[in-house]
Amino acid sequence: MTTEEVSISVGEAKAVSGVLCVPEGFQAGETASVIVAHGAGNDREHPLIVTMSQGLAEAGFLTLRFNFLYREKGRRAPDPQDTLVRTWQAVYQFLKGHPVYGADKIVAVGKSMGGRVASQMVADGLLSVTRLIFLGYPLHPPGKKERMRDGHLYHTKTPMLFFVGTRDPLCDLAQLRKVLARLGGPSHLEAIEGGDHSFRVRKSADTTQQEVYDRILHKTVDWLGKYDQ
Repeated sequence: MTTEEVSISVGEAKAVSGVLCVPEGFQAGETASVIVAHGAGNDREHPLIVTMSQGLAEAGFLTLRFNFLYREKGRRAPDPQDTLVRTWQAVYQFLKGHPVYGADKIVAVGKSMGGRVASQMVADGLLSVTRLIFLGYPLHPPGKKERMRDGHLYHTKTPMLFFVGTRDPLCDLAQLRKVLARLGGPSHLEAIEGGDHSFRVRKSADTTQQEVYDRILHKTVDWLGKYDQ
């Protein structure tokens, strides 16, 4: 595997940075490529994002992880929705039209906000991907389970894989299972025992944090192998 730093134009003289992870002997078009988006409170170098990007590349998938504009500029508050969408679109078009690594089939992976935005774009016809993978889906705000963010999920038949920690205050598992039962396309849920919204486990857990991340990676690779890419 090799890595390559890239700059991606988002328009209006703005750009975000990204990292391409290229599998050894990669041939464009043979397998799907994967875009990995970070969550609201982190960036492209979050340990889970790096584990997924590098691990998927080692499994044969070219990956591209990137920063949203607000993180590129060192800000903590997320960009407005339209800016997040514009950035996702720019990254998608960059990979799809890359002169060497151009991809016909793309999988979208997103941690929390990054996955939510991608799924909303798919539902609105703004993004065309073969799979959606959620690393902690923000189904509702903490303590406000009545404010569900599920409406758009029913408007896509794209196969979806959800990873959710059993201690996640932003995603009640019982409510998520009801949502998945109503989806029009294939879906799969992987519950991470003891994990919070970022899959952090307590120090008393009988597993290390890296082992948790590796489990998520391996489950992702297995799931991708069950469908034509």
